[in-house]
Amino acid sequence: MSTYRFDRLLAPRSVALVGASERPNAFGAAILRNLREAGFAGPIWPVNPRHDSVDGVQAFADLADLPEPADLVVIVTPPETVPEVVATAGRRGCGAAVIITTGLGSGPGSLAEAARTAARQHSLRLVGPDSMGLAVPGSALNASLLARAPLPGDLALISQSRTVAAGIVAWAQARGTGFSGIVSLGNAIDVDIADCLDHFAADLR
Repeated sequence: MSTYRFDRLLAPRSVALVGASERPNAFGAAILRNLREAGFAGPIWPVNPRHDSVDGVQAFADLADLPEPADLVVIVTPPETVPEVVATAGRRGCGAAVIITTGLGSGPGSLAEAARTAARQHSLRLVGPDSMGLAVPGSALNASLLARAPLPGDLALISQSRTVAAGIVAWAQARGTGFSGIVSLGNAIDVDIADCLDHFAADLR
């Protein structure tokens, strides 16, 4: 159990979105929109080698091209690219990454294991793969696929399932209930429920 680099995971000063997109139904478009609409105060850096800008925001071809290492990297690229994106994030000095991408498999020889190995070489924390993302409403951070930004509050929500997390947030929203943080763990190849419980149990804000 470790909350190492959770400050960069849940209180990032900057966010890079690898796989940012303008396609209306793409995950990369939804997360960029959610980050911007939540009012995140730090820089948001879309990363897409095929575009100079995404939705009016300057884009970068690679994580290595960012002005400085991003605290949090959100990854929505195809499965076969994820291990190298993770490795690049680690080499660049980024602090944590959320892998939204599905289909990385599991166990020895899988893309998930390759991503986990690459992250550990650089002490990069990973949430996912197959994560819905994360949100910290009190810090105006919504790096997730949630259809509506969650309200701020005192409850922490930790869920393996995207569907369960989205359902609970929608139920809470209709009743005016908010959250201190929401983490969708997905396949939890690094950050797990025990890590999150350790963090939120000590979060007295």
